[in-house]
Amino acid sequence: MPKVFTSEKQKIGELGENIATKFLVKHGFSILDRNYTKKWGEIDIVAEKAGKLHFVEVKSVSRDLSTQAGILNTFIPKSYSGSDERYEPRPEDNMHPWKLKRLSRTIQTYILSKKIEDEMEWQVDLLVVYLDLKNKKAKIKVVSDIIL
Repeated sequence: MPKVFTSEKQKIGELGENIATKFLVKHGFSILDRNYTKKWGEIDIVAEKAGKLHFVEVKSVSRDLSTQAGILNTFIPKSYSGSDERYEPRPEDNMHPWKLKRLSRTIQTYILSKKIEDEMEWQVDLLVVYLDLKNKKAKIKVVSDIIL
């Protein structure tokens, strides 16, 4: 049974994952799995390219992309005190150590359940999808080979 996305945040996440999947295919990846879910975690996309597995985490955010300020000029203070209203975290900042630990455990489960050979190389990548819903545009930022 496919996932049912009801909240606005879930719909943005699903749209971002769909765009990320198309981006990966366009860049020569084969998609092996999407939304591989266990009770301890989820892998958004499992892809393969040039004999290497890529476990892809997708972070999606809705922003006005008509100017570069939507992505590049987000104010992030050097010391976040919690009182500065201009602070807006980047989507990739949501990759907390506990999230990486859960992802690692889910990847190990995937490798065992799919009987992936020990010699198979793999890596974790992050795709940040910036969605401009008003103008129907998207930009993707790739962070390759994240260390778990």
